[in-house]
Amino acid sequence: MFMRTGAILLFATVAFGQTNAPTTSPDTSAMLGFQNSAAEAKLDQEFLQVLSATLAGEELKILTAAPHVAGSKEDYATAEYVAQKFRAAGLTTKIIPYRIMMNLPKKIQVTAFSADGKQLMSGPTPEHVSDDPYQDDKRIVTAFNAYSPSGDVNAEVVYANYGRPQDFAELEAQHISVRGKIVIVRYGQNFRGVKVYVAQQHGAAGVIIYSDPADDGYVRGDIYPDGPYRPEAGVQRGSVQYLFKYPGDPTTPGFASTPNLPLGKRISLEDAADQAKIPSTPLSYHDAAPILAALKGPDSPRSWQGGLPFTYHLGPGPVKVHMVLDQDYELHTIWDVIGKIPGTEYPDDWVIVGNHRDAWTFGAVDPNSGTAAMLEAVHGVGTLLQHGWKPKRTLMFASWDAEEPGLIGSTEWAEDHAAELAHADGYFNIDVGVSGPNFTAGAVPSLKPFLVSIAKRVPSPQGGTVFDAWLREQQKKPAEHPNEDQPAEDLQKTLPRLDGIHIDDLGSGSDYTPFLQHLGVPSTDIESSGHYGVYHSAFDNYAWFTKFADPTFVYLQQQARFLGLEGMTMADADLLPYDYQVYGSQVVGYLQASQLKATNAGMQSLDFAPALAAARRFQDAGAKALAAERDPAGPLPEENRILRQAEQDLLSQHGLPNRPWYKHTIYAPGEYTGYAAVVIPGVNEAIDAKDAARASSQLEALTRALDRAAATLNKMP
Repeated sequence: MFMRTGAILLFATVAFGQTNAPTTSPDTSAMLGFQNSAAEAKLDQEFLQVLSATLAGEELKILTAAPHVAGSKEDYATAEYVAQKFRAAGLTTKIIPYRIMMNLPKKIQVTAFSADGKQLMSGPTPEHVSDDPYQDDKRIVTAFNAYSPSGDVNAEVVYANYGRPQDFAELEAQHISVRGKIVIVRYGQNFRGVKVYVAQQHGAAGVIIYSDPADDGYVRGDIYPDGPYRPEAGVQRGSVQYLFKYPGDPTTPGFASTPNLPLGKRISLEDAADQAKIPSTPLSYHDAAPILAALKGPDSPRSWQGGLPFTYHLGPGPVKVHMVLDQDYELHTIWDVIGKIPGTEYPDDWVIVGNHRDAWTFGAVDPNSGTAAMLEAVHGVGTLLQHGWKPKRTLMFASWDAEEPGLIGSTEWAEDHAAELAHADGYFNIDVGVSGPNFTAGAVPSLKPFLVSIAKRVPSPQGGTVFDAWLREQQKKPAEHPNEDQPAEDLQKTLPRLDGIHIDDLGSGSDYTPFLQHLGVPSTDIESSGHYGVYHSAFDNYAWFTKFADPTFVYLQQQARFLGLEGMTMADADLLPYDYQVYGSQVVGYLQASQLKATNAGMQSLDFAPALAAARRFQDAGAKALAAERDPAGPLPEENRILRQAEQDLLSQHGLPNRPWYKHTIYAPGEYTGYAAVVIPGVNEAIDAKDAARASSQLEALTRALDRAAATLNKMP
């Protein structure tokens, strides 16, 4: 229904071998933004035929040979390897260092005692299963939380379910205080940093975050090594940085942590708004079970019951936990790798394809399935360069470092190049590239039809195109995300789909964040998902990947094809293929949902009429711009400037209330979700806070932003 990019593009079903070349040429006669779609279709076919599943699998094996946490010598070795592959493909390549404040664990110790002083557990227990070739690598760093402070806490325990605001509200309703207690919460429903943030707001002394078997363990299916789900001793590491305040190096908000930055320019960790004030650490369900089993007090609400074989109680106590965390905070060097192909017509206009490289352990799925796909895309682009192709815009490939602690490599680079990125035409992200066969994607609305058009040009290992497989899966059931990325609420679920496809909005949790939400660069993120039960554990390794994710690497190849076509298409388009009509229609839907939310919250006096009128003006201006994009006549530098400017017009100079680093008026990570997007965040979060004055002010700011963007688009000839 919202198809804007031409005819449905079909491939014949093919047998997938090393190159897996499509056997028919797609009809791209109506490809949005191109004067000569046939020439672009021919280039597509050459690119698709080059990419190899076998080579992508070889890249993955090399990248995951050793654990490579950010800042380690093994991490630097992967930077050198990626740089070598970029240079071999003909890209002008640099390894760019940054000096960032980061912690590694010196000592992590959790001990639980019964009321009579009997020791119930002592951990963390080393991750181990009956058969895994990687688990005994001495370079695996003890499970810990990045940006947790050190601490020595001895206190009673309270169980708080997923650690959401409503979970703490339920405890208060039952007259159970967490003040001075250690709160134990399970992974899921929101970002781990939000769990700590809400516990801190309620006066907790510390937080334990454990993986419950109901969420990604044996309740879901067979556990590793017999199945894909989290084994008993598996631990989900991760960052508890308050990334909903700002990502990147916490001591340099808004500017880059360059190697020569004077220490006096940094703020202290104590003054950093994105830093937790209470200690936290992750545990396996092996280690959490004795604590939960010893809790007394009221039975937990039945929806809080997890998968362990006993009734969950709320506490407090009588079990006590002694948690000792000794974190080593210091400046570490990290390494971004940037490969560049200069544009022939618009060299100052950048198109960026990015993926992070660092991993908590081996990172076979997260992130190096994405890295392997990106490297194979670079291989394909390199072949085209050898055959004489050059992009119209400068095409860049970026391998970010230190994403896991806090989106650091991408954020520092983006802050370092903010002026140049005012001319960026797209940022295309891949992170958890492949954990199974189910394609999913997120994007800013102007690029949602673009994603659909690319999906119709890439063959699927399941037969037909990626679009065909994507649609079948969505019609069958929603994609499964058995980790913390699963949104707790989704205001936009009721919005229209594009050709039957729901495409997610972008919150945070990966490297598109600084590009879209700080600088206004239109962005996408792609994934091929599955039963990924070993997220951020020692078992996210090559053995798990080849057994449960993608044994023949055909989905790595699919993602390489998709990612490469995104970058090439945007770099070569005569007129930027943005669809602001879809954007406007989605913003209208967001506002209507927000108006209903305000009514349900007893805030009927809020006046949504001006913002809704502005959103419809934006939608109408988008329709006018779309007409020009369907039949471009060049040269078109001014039209492209207008199209790029419209996204930047949606930024607010002052940023969001209480978190000014986030400047986008339409999208931000939620203060109480962290990863999941909150749409029109200034308005919706004010409604959540029942702050009518702030909600009214944010509606006015949103109206101004939409009118700026509409006025810009109306300048299209």
